[in-house]
Amino acid sequence: MRLGKTAVVLGGSAAGLCAAGALAGHFDRVLVLERDELPAGAEHRRGVPQSKHPHFLLNSGRRAIGALFPGFEDDLIAAGGLHLMPSMDAAYLDGEGWSARKRGSMTMVYGSRILIERVLRDKVRGLANVVVREGVTVTGLSTRGGGTAGGGVTGVDFTASTGDEHIEADFVVDALGRGSSVGDWLAAAGWPRPEIQTLDAKVTYTSRWYDLPAPARRPASWWWRHLVIMPTPDKGEHPAEHEFLVNFFPIEGNRAIACMGSWGLEMPRNTEAFVETARRVRTPLFAAAMDRCAPVSEVHLTRSTGNKWRRYDRLRTPPAGLVFVGDSICAFNPFYAQGISSAAASALLLRDHLARAGRLDAKFSARFFAAQRKLLRVPWRLAMARDQGYACAVGTERLPEWRRRLVEAVSGPAFSLVVGAAREYDVVDEHFAKVFNLDESLGDMMRNPRVLAGLVRYRVRAALGKHRVPFGFDPQAEPPATDYSPGARESTETTAAAR
Repeated sequence: MRLGKTAVVLGGSAAGLCAAGALAGHFDRVLVLERDELPAGAEHRRGVPQSKHPHFLLNSGRRAIGALFPGFEDDLIAAGGLHLMPSMDAAYLDGEGWSARKRGSMTMVYGSRILIERVLRDKVRGLANVVVREGVTVTGLSTRGGGTAGGGVTGVDFTASTGDEHIEADFVVDALGRGSSVGDWLAAAGWPRPEIQTLDAKVTYTSRWYDLPAPARRPASWWWRHLVIMPTPDKGEHPAEHEFLVNFFPIEGNRAIACMGSWGLEMPRNTEAFVETARRVRTPLFAAAMDRCAPVSEVHLTRSTGNKWRRYDRLRTPPAGLVFVGDSICAFNPFYAQGISSAAASALLLRDHLARAGRLDAKFSARFFAAQRKLLRVPWRLAMARDQGYACAVGTERLPEWRRRLVEAVSGPAFSLVVGAAREYDVVDEHFAKVFNLDESLGDMMRNPRVLAGLVRYRVRAALGKHRVPFGFDPQAEPPATDYSPGARESTETTAAAR
């Protein structure tokens, strides 16, 4: 059902493109306003500085984008995206050493942010009633009845190369990201400023792109595609680099992104420091992998990583004709890979609400905000569960010191318990994968009786030294290539005996 003539999306990044897909079936015309000149291919651009770092597309995001743009995942893989099973294709260093390699319940599509956006742009270009205006700057909103029960947004002001322009709009979606000025424009028009929840754990991360060697030139021990090094659990003296979260992240085109990040620590800013710092992380494998590759970029550093939730859902009289998706409403610590997936889920939620809408009034906005609040609460609580434990964290959501210390003391061992139990019990693995992919809340997982039983069984067996799957392999050695999946070793041994 058509709900109006014109809908306008502010911003043409991943969130805005997903929003355009959600709106296309409900308005005669959808106009996307983007400041940058968008490249035809997979290229970096000024408006997305984080495209130079790794991006996970979580399963919830894959499904949401696929619902908005059928065939998206197939197109992403055809363009070079890698469909992998992390538990089999990733070397994972957690706790005291390498984890075992075994089949799990989770698969992921790996690719760069620029590839994801290029495929999304191609999908949007296939929508006959969607127009993307590039090289324009949104400068304001036109409104009526600011702050009153009948108030709403009626149009958008923007500047193009030809001068100032205005377009009347039946509906507007803000996808301008962390730096969105829409809240200021609403306040100037008479609406109260929304409450803003913040927590900045001072995360900094730095990345460099590499060309991988051809498969035939890789060492025999290099079975893995993705390398993950978690921060050390050691509370004693150790190099600062042991506190880093490290990824050697595979992307399209036989390339990888080497990335190091930390909470509250200084990170290397140039190539020489990057290479030297890599040699001091918890395992020599990271630097050794970089040494076998050819660098194809400079070092890229990002500090804008705080969690920020603008609580438009708490306005008594939200403006009609305006909603928010992506970082413009809720931005997360990028370490947790929740941004694109949460934005896509919000866009899909918007499409579902539009399909049931009779009028696009303030009641529609309030219903959407309430549903979006429930959706965003899941990734928000996951981000808080870790970031609130850091002494360097600042913001409205910083805990009293005694609670912060409690979170700091409990979160690491609790995470290791879940990861360990997931190695040995399928039910824990399945639900942990759902939590990681934003398909289930952490609270729901921890209230599941079968999950709790698995955690208890694992803890008891661990105390007795009776592990089903080995772990803690020497981090100074190569990660084990052995497949420890149930039945895999027996099959291998039977085949070897038959020979």
